Amino acid sequence: MSLDSLSRSAYTDDHEAFRATVRQFLEKEVAPNAAQWAEDKIVPKSIWPKAGELGMLCPTVPEEYGGLGLDFGYNAIVDEESAYYGRATTGFSLQSDIVTSYIVKYGSEEQKKHWLPKMVSGEVITAIAMTEPGTGSDLQGMRTTAKKDGNHYVINGSKTYITNGQNADLILVCVKTDTEVEPAWKGVSIVLVEADRDGYERGRNLDKIGQDEADTSEMFFNDVRVPITNCLGEEGKGFIYLMSELPQERLSIAVSAQASAQRAFDDTVEFARDRKAFGKPILDFQNSRFVLADLKAKLQVGWAHLDWALARHMKKELTPEEGAAAKLWHTDLQWEVMDKCLQLHGGAGYMNEYPIARAWRAARVTRIFGGTNEIMKELIGRKL
Repeated sequence: MSLDSLSRSAYTDDHEAFRATVRQFLEKEVAPNAAQWAEDKIVPKSIWPKAGELGMLCPTVPEEYGGLGLDFGYNAIVDEESAYYGRATTGFSLQSDIVTSYIVKYGSEEQKKHWLPKMVSGEVITAIAMTEPGTGSDLQGMRTTAKKDGNHYVINGSKTYITNGQNADLILVCVKTDTEVEPAWKGVSIVLVEADRDGYERGRNLDKIGQDEADTSEMFFNDVRVPITNCLGEEGKGFIYLMSELPQERLSIAVSAQASAQRAFDDTVEFARDRKAFGKPILDFQNSRFVLADLKAKLQVGWAHLDWALARHMKKELTPEEGAAAKLWHTDLQWEVMDKCLQLHGGAGYMNEYPIARAWRAARVTRIFGGTNEIMKELIGRKL
């Protein structure tokens, strides 16, 4: 099976033509190198301009800023194909699905003209620094500060678990510009920090249990001076901006989770046909067929829901709780598929040489990042 064989309602013929281009790139440039990148613990920066040439980076950026001015469906195509065929986390989705929206919607004209063309081309790699060692999903509790000194901010603090952290040329740093205001969220702002600023230091490329090729880093800010014009949007509005953009981030996670679950299922069906036990393929055992039949039914439902959510989002109708529900449901499904498929592989499933083992490890984080699934339930529950 492939993603082509699915009956999809969210996409047009133009989307599907773009899918073919993305897949060709992934098969040529990414898949053959995924194992080496995992060993190196980082994706080389040189791959980004190659993706940029094909329009794979930030496709929603308006044409006046060097983009293609397309809808989010093109982002979703890259996410699906990367999760299904790429078998490597490149950080593209962080830049295209998350950072881009903040700069397009809230950036000054100067910021947009300077940064967006370079993000589209792959010349500039971005990150967004929210999480701190002691805060996790509690963004209001962040301690990194940006204090005014004349026409500059002076930033102090630290961040952790930051995707693209080693490669990033530009970081959107969530800070407290007012530590006294109540409620605390009114003191949160987002400030652009260039990676070559004095006082900014990359920490370790963190050692994770999965997604080995993704650079995930600590960041330290020691009296980092940036112009006040580096504030993204209005000072004190950062928390509102973050809450406004999280539905797209969570939908992006759901898209990748669904596609990676489908790949694990497809690989396992093939494995079950070929692998024999007691003289016959393990697919011939009723337990194997029933497990796979159950997963197939759930995946079928998942694709239908995903198309519904994508269509809603492209019409700007997806609500925060719907985005949270998509992230919750699809990542829970992803984990169920991964775990049951690994079990059907038997001992082979525990060996990293088999794709299912690497996929299982990579899937564990999706119920944590973008807000834990427990937080997703809380967000949904508040609207009941």
